[in-house]
Amino acid sequence: MTVCTRYAPSPTGSLHIGNVRSGLFAYLWARHNGGRFILRIDDTDQERSTRESLEEIVASLQWLGIEWDAGPPDRRYFQSSRFDRYREAALRLLREGKAYPCYCTPEELEAKRRQAERERRKPGYDGTCRNKPFAADLPLPDRGAGRNYTIRFRSPREGQTVVEDLVKGHSVFQNQELDDLIIFRSDGVPTYNFATVIDDADFEITHVVRGDDHLPNTPRQIQIFLALGLAPPLYAHLPMVMGLDGKPLSKRHGATSVFAYRDAGYFPETLLNYLARLGWSHGDQEIFSKAELIQYFSFEACGKSPGIFNPEKLLWLNFHYLKQRSADQLAREAIPFIKRAGYQVPQDMAWLEKMVSTLRERAKTLVELVDFARFYLSDDIAIDPKAAAKFLKPEIVEPLKALVKGLGALRENCTEAEVQSVFEQVLGRFGLKLGQLAQPVRVALTGGTVSPGIYEVIAVLGRSRTVARLERAIAMIAQAQ
Repeated sequence: MTVCTRYAPSPTGSLHIGNVRSGLFAYLWARHNGGRFILRIDDTDQERSTRESLEEIVASLQWLGIEWDAGPPDRRYFQSSRFDRYREAALRLLREGKAYPCYCTPEELEAKRRQAERERRKPGYDGTCRNKPFAADLPLPDRGAGRNYTIRFRSPREGQTVVEDLVKGHSVFQNQELDDLIIFRSDGVPTYNFATVIDDADFEITHVVRGDDHLPNTPRQIQIFLALGLAPPLYAHLPMVMGLDGKPLSKRHGATSVFAYRDAGYFPETLLNYLARLGWSHGDQEIFSKAELIQYFSFEACGKSPGIFNPEKLLWLNFHYLKQRSADQLAREAIPFIKRAGYQVPQDMAWLEKMVSTLRERAKTLVELVDFARFYLSDDIAIDPKAAAKFLKPEIVEPLKALVKGLGALRENCTEAEVQSVFEQVLGRFGLKLGQLAQPVRVALTGGTVSPGIYEVIAVLGRSRTVARLERAIAMIAQAQ
């Protein structure tokens, strides 16, 4: 048997990271077994489905490196292109007496629901239309054609439906507890539980991987498979992703979409690695390459408890990947964030690589890196008044002037060693310790008291920009007297 899994998002909004984890696990299982991974678009909800959402879903998965073997742009993998197939399957169930038309109005169904609540019964369809006679060639519902009814699946009333879940284990559902679900609405649109069965059968899906909020749907889907004479796939229901407060992950916990993390300066490897570890483990290992995730993944190693989303751990992981990056890759990845921050993108890539190299041990995200780089990217820097009052004092003017003279004699693209030599000469001349000179210089060059090593900063800024900023600081001190 060739393993075939699928991921089936609805293009009705951004790709939620809790949801994409199911897609990732399905992808890893397919690749682990040398099988196929299908991207199916569940777009039967035409009113809420948008092209923008579809494009974001596709771009998010591509950014994460989750590639599919079949799916968009092939229209065969869009549910909206498969309505004829759903109608064919529904008509077959009608002809075989495994489905029936239901003429109960929404008002009548609501009254039945309220009555069940009053009697403390489980709400569910009571089978009013289950045994009414109907023509075998009855057409499917179509509100526009005046056929205002639904089609319900005739669920077996006796026995049990068993789900042998690859994560949850053995689950038994009493058939008498499962009412006759609607498989076609009165507007002629198939419901999720019906359409997904037909798709999974037609696309030869062997394993369905999804959140455990879908577990109650599984016995119903198994019954439809069996009614059509089809073998159901195997199921793996993953525990939900929760916030630190133990509640389902939502916007109140911060960013929840893949693109939100991309735009916040996280790397795709970070998100891929972190999502894989939400509910799955391989010994004590925390950091995995994509190849390792594929090699080690199994459902046996998936936990049965909810995964807890910890933003601090995600940030730590991103810091790891940022530090591991080569200077040229980090420089290229920083460019869109430099643009977005409103800075001119440096044309000298070698300079940009040198710049990001000084910040890689400090920044945890690309957004943070560009924020730290503001004094490199712009000469319009504001000097913090408290830092100026503490370090830019009259007694430092002469050492700064000597530093200006020494640095001014260097070539434009001076090295850290050359800068250090000038500093050592000035320190020796004035009997200063490095911190006594370096901190005022840091305030003058960066506007604050925290930066990479001062020799690094000057080597990146270059002779001219360094001298200009030091001269401005000297003038500030003079004006303050």
